[in-house]
Amino acid sequence: MAQAQPRSPVEHGAPDPMQYMHPLMKKNYGKWVYHGHPKPGVLMHRAANGEEIWTVKAGTQRQMDHHTIRTLCDIGDRFADGHVRFTTRSNIEFMVAEKKKVEPLIQALNQAGFPVGGTANSVSMIAHTQGWLHCDIPGTDASGVVKALMDELYDEFVKCEMPSRVKLSTSCCEINCGGQADIAIIVQHTKPPKINHDLVANVCERPAVVARCPVAAIRPALVNGKPSLEVDEKKCICCGACYPPCPPMQINDPVHSKIAIWVGGKNSNARIKPTFHKLVASGLPNNAPRWPEVAEVVKNILRVYKADGRPWERMSDWVERIGWPAFFQKTGLPFTKYHIDDWRGSRYTLNTSAHIRF
Repeated sequence: MAQAQPRSPVEHGAPDPMQYMHPLMKKNYGKWVYHGHPKPGVLMHRAANGEEIWTVKAGTQRQMDHHTIRTLCDIGDRFADGHVRFTTRSNIEFMVAEKKKVEPLIQALNQAGFPVGGTANSVSMIAHTQGWLHCDIPGTDASGVVKALMDELYDEFVKCEMPSRVKLSTSCCEINCGGQADIAIIVQHTKPPKINHDLVANVCERPAVVARCPVAAIRPALVNGKPSLEVDEKKCICCGACYPPCPPMQINDPVHSKIAIWVGGKNSNARIKPTFHKLVASGLPNNAPRWPEVAEVVKNILRVYKADGRPWERMSDWVERIGWPAFFQKTGLPFTKYHIDDWRGSRYTLNTSAHIRF
């Protein structure tokens, strides 16, 4: 018998979610009439026919070992309906069709060390980049910063006491794969790259490296009779974009690679259009494995926002209302000339929203 031709791979777009969806969710897709938030970490959706589905959200690490995955799957099989999904912030969500299954599921997750929360007006799990485990250009370990910081913010994850949702992100280099967030922790290189001229000709495609620099600070050079590169340090903004295509241009430094805190970023179109986050603290030590200086700044900002923000006012809305001078005054953070955004390529707003503009 002739064998069926295998399906051609689909190498674009999002994967089909229907094949993994809870049967009750698939049955009532697009027919939900009501949703509620009974308690932190729990969501309830009711369909037009009266059927309900309950979602329990638990905090999980992004990089998982086999033991963790098996533990979560066992919990899903024993206490839920065997259907899970992962959020963009690496949280796991279990879905059940009966309310009576919710509390046993929460107890099983807590006993296994997975906190339930991160919904509504809480501090969500931190979105982060790969860090030392997978990325080839990190200046710090984003995963480690997440672990250290979420240990400090555990109560704010399992409780809903913030004015609104607070999204945090960490990025292990200045390319900032972590993205915009209410509070973002990003590596800050403060010195231009150190070039190993003996390796450039053999490792780097020099035209590609020159083109990669956003401020045209790199140009070809001949060093010790070998083709190499040189950096105009007056132009260099220490972004590290040259390091991925050319590892001999080492940008990481145990002393001069610092961590910076940014505030007020937002990706969604909800209520106001998207916003870029702004630098509020710089030069913090890249002090592994607990990063206490970074944690203290983040907790201080959250304390002030929690006390001063209005109900359902995102951090960018709060800063917009009180103004940046008041933000620095209330948080006690020093304001320097380096906080002024003078990059010519920037725009006043991220003008890519669905809102009507005049």
